[in-house]
Amino acid sequence: MCGIFAVHNYQGDLEAYRQRALYLSKKVRHRGPDWSGCFCANNSIFCHERLAIVGVDSGAQPLISEDQNIVLTVNGEIYNHKQLRHELKDKHTFMTHSDCEVIMHMYKEKDTELVHHLDGMYAFVLLDVKRNRVIAARDPIGITTLYYGWNSKMPGTTYFASELKSLNEDCDKILAFPPGHIYDSETGKTTRYFNPTWWPEGRMTTNPVDYSVLRESLEKAVRKRLMAEVPYGVLLSGGLDSSLIAAIAARETEKIAAGGVSAENGDDSYDESGPALWPRLHSFSVGLPGSPDLVAAREVAKYLNTIHHEFTFTIQEALDAVSDVIYHLETYDVTTIRASTPMYLLSRKVKAMGVKMVLSGEGADEIFGGYLYFHQAPDAASFQAETVTRVKNLHTSDCLRANKSTLAWGLEARVPFLDKAFLETAMNIRPEDKMPNRAEGRAEKYILRKAFDTSDDPSAKPYLPHNILWRQKEQFSDGVGYGWIDALKETSLTKVSDEEFAGASARWSKDTPTTKEAYMYRVLFEQWFPQEACTASVVRWIPRADWGCPEDPSGRAQKAHEAAYADKK
Repeated sequence: MCGIFAVHNYQGDLEAYRQRALYLSKKVRHRGPDWSGCFCANNSIFCHERLAIVGVDSGAQPLISEDQNIVLTVNGEIYNHKQLRHELKDKHTFMTHSDCEVIMHMYKEKDTELVHHLDGMYAFVLLDVKRNRVIAARDPIGITTLYYGWNSKMPGTTYFASELKSLNEDCDKILAFPPGHIYDSETGKTTRYFNPTWWPEGRMTTNPVDYSVLRESLEKAVRKRLMAEVPYGVLLSGGLDSSLIAAIAARETEKIAAGGVSAENGDDSYDESGPALWPRLHSFSVGLPGSPDLVAAREVAKYLNTIHHEFTFTIQEALDAVSDVIYHLETYDVTTIRASTPMYLLSRKVKAMGVKMVLSGEGADEIFGGYLYFHQAPDAASFQAETVTRVKNLHTSDCLRANKSTLAWGLEARVPFLDKAFLETAMNIRPEDKMPNRAEGRAEKYILRKAFDTSDDPSAKPYLPHNILWRQKEQFSDGVGYGWIDALKETSLTKVSDEEFAGASARWSKDTPTTKEAYMYRVLFEQWFPQEACTASVVRWIPRADWGCPEDPSGRAQKAHEAAYADKK
């Protein structure tokens, strides 16, 4: 991952603006502390802050074609870059080992159609100098952040940046660039290119679950995300999602280190430099002392034989970090801030150890209806619609959290559950197979657990201990220690007076805070981002009141959580 800042069709003295552009680019240098680059052509300026993961020795950006006609700045990883190189029809001169350079050469052959061939997480801005044309695109689910903005005093100029903070001073209109879309300056339009079979609203999927296909698809998704030329690891909460990712990654690293060859290696489709260079998996967990996640993660790490690193934090340390977390997240959403703070603290520790890339488990709860409130879905159609909606909106919540909490410290998070091919498999499974049912002993994410349950094969090595594979769901902000959320609520009661809270609707007509905790976050957000344009990209997640869900998004507030723990007493 990296940080990008670009301006197209600047209507002024571009050379004089260069220092201003460098200043605005520096605001996202935390995303890419390894190197900075800047290139001007025509009336455009491209800046790049690099985090070197692949092509470390030669991948500095912006990338410029041999004929100086194409300029490219990319934030992300293209997992199938080797395969794409082989598919190019013309002879191209590759000047770096970067996985992203292939985008530049694909543009020459496929124009904007190139986005249909990319497999990865990315946001890029490309300049065709001869045509004075800019195209920009964001990955299908929005794992990688991207914003664009405009200044009413300079119509026709378009700004792009990895984060809001690079735009809010110069733009009076700022939008989150929509995932799965591509922008073309020649038409001025941003159009959708990602149209998977499971996307349409109201479509009912009918495919019965195939456990082997589901398992193999996730294994493949993890495998391709291990490409790296730097130390990497896995964020391990001890919950199902991160534990499965860790289990698969541990198997892959062991296999490559032992000289094994996976199916993909034969056609050179995947860059598996990571397991070859770093043959022992590191795992990282965080929580308050004695928290549920720490205990479970410790058991998983011991079982998988990872090099495990456990970090604790105090409630005061976390409270002190909340303002900075909001600065990096660029949101005032309660759920996102609660969960991001521990991840933000952990990421700093991980980066301090010299690790630059981690695998993480985001996406599984949305895909499989894993959140506890899904127990209250009234029927299969409602369950299916909610999973699709949640996946579509991941860029406003969990993807935003994973991307910005880690890159605040120059750490890249990769999310195998959001692999395009895996989504095509998992999102087309009929909702009847996914729905939890406590009466029938079907826990949330039952089919995912079942796909990796080898208990019916005595000769197979289990992926995870049985009690971990079937562990009750804990939302990350709960699992790090129940005292964390309680402390946030208590703090807001002292920070926000009754009089202030009563005037919330007068102060904010949009997204009016409904709790003192939400009010506290909104005030902190405005301290960093006072401009009115900054709220347009913020999306709050609101629980399904029509399903009987409480307003508090904590997993502990859900009926399924209470019932599950009551059963254990």
